[in-house]
Amino acid sequence: MKKIILATLIANTFICADENILIVSELDKVDNIVKIDPVQEIDDKELYIGLGVSAMSTRLSSVDMDIFNDIYGQDRLGNVNLQAGYIFNDYIALEGRYGFTVSEDDQVEMRNEWSLFLKPMYKFEDSYDRSKGEDYFAVYALLGYGSIELSGVNGVDALVEDTNFKWGLGFSYTFRDYSEYDEYKFKDTWTVYLDYVNTGDDMYGLYYMGEDYIDADSFTAGLLYKF
Repeated sequence: MKKIILATLIANTFICADENILIVSELDKVDNIVKIDPVQEIDDKELYIGLGVSAMSTRLSSVDMDIFNDIYGQDRLGNVNLQAGYIFNDYIALEGRYGFTVSEDDQVEMRNEWSLFLKPMYKFEDSYDRSKGEDYFAVYALLGYGSIELSGVNGVDALVEDTNFKWGLGFSYTFRDYSEYDEYKFKDTWTVYLDYVNTGDDMYGLYYMGEDYIDADSFTAGLLYKF
């Protein structure tokens, strides 16, 4: 009887030892597992550059804007805009613009214009759209500061220089593609946009009709590329 009890105790001891070895072995495997951070769906922080073409109305402050017709007291300009910006998150970006005239009616041209805008925006998408990398629409505002210089052409004496507050509204459509970076699944690529910017109100200077107060507004269509 004593021999049976002793044999049972020895067997249980080996079983317990085997279980302890198994547990330690499994723990070693757990320690050796590499922890991988979950992949984020969208790369939200992005540097971008862009090119736009603008139809601008420069006119006496007493004249209503009519971008489609040649009216007395207004000169219409065709401008090119260069852009660069940085998107901080889904709701805010910082954007700089520089523009100059490539065509005009008869009297004045925009020699140069620069602006720096804070760009709040809202994207029309939900979590499902983001998880699938869907393209999306967005609306945005432009709130900033900048300068503009208008001068005469074709022998016309005109000079308007002003630095002022600028604001605008616009909408855009952005295309998404698979990201080349491992930490992101998708990224924004190309964006097409259309916006309106109030370039200046009651800017005093020499217009082609004499010294007076001048207003300027522009409508811009363009393309952005996001890195």
